[in-house]
Amino acid sequence: MKKIILLLVLFFIGIASFSQNLEYETKSNIQYYNAATNKSDSYINERCVLDIYYPKNKKDFATIVWFHGGGLTGGNKEIPEALKNKGFAIIGVNYRLAPKVKAAKAIEDAAAAVAWAFNNIASYGGDTSLIFVSGHSAGGYLTSMIGLDKKWLQKEGIDANKIAGLIPFSGQCITHFQIRKENGIPDTTPTIDAFAPLFYVRADAPPLLLITGDREMEMLGRYEENAYMARMMKLVGHKQTKLYELDGYGHGMTEPGFPLLVNEVNRIIKEHKK
Repeated sequence: MKKIILLLVLFFIGIASFSQNLEYETKSNIQYYNAATNKSDSYINERCVLDIYYPKNKKDFATIVWFHGGGLTGGNKEIPEALKNKGFAIIGVNYRLAPKVKAAKAIEDAAAAVAWAFNNIASYGGDTSLIFVSGHSAGGYLTSMIGLDKKWLQKEGIDANKIAGLIPFSGQCITHFQIRKENGIPDTTPTIDAFAPLFYVRADAPPLLLITGDREMEMLGRYEENAYMARMMKLVGHKQTKLYELDGYGHGMTEPGFPLLVNEVNRIIKEHKK
């Protein structure tokens, strides 16, 4: 038994050492729309850019596309520190913000950025079958919208079911409050329409890991929205939906959420290699 434990310890040390020996490179402010689209709209040209952080000396790595939060009205692209040095590529995305544009434009941008990953990650050494989508708050909402409502990625020539996994952090599952605000609907009037991920529950969606803060500390009914999403996904026959509630953490629950994201990515990578 001691010998087995020692071998396991050495195995995990070896994995950690391998990850630490990888060399990473960051490329910034890459435009994810085509040149004609950028030229046609100055705000797209300015705002619709992404950063990519990737291992230079590794092939067939997984990629996490990460959307920042900010209520669809603020925030900026980021490469979360907790996701670095894990053997993955991380793509941090900027998208257009309300009130400069209607909030729905952010969904278009999210789809375009994910399409960029599918169309370009192989040239960096990544595996197109291991592209994950995640984000916090508004970024979680964008994750679920483009992963469940297939029309957004279809416009970009991508099948949303090719996404390896959806991992929204504290994302809205009903219609986003900024979109409701644009239509004169108060925060406390829950709405499920064409701009609600809940409207698109389906059995054939990618694996879905929903993560929220404590239900007593979250924004409005954020936990309950996600709990209802999890229930409905299971009822329609989706077999890979999980929900985590992080007790003791409010809406800013990213730090304890990141290890769950990493574990989910590694779980699916392992399944993929079987």
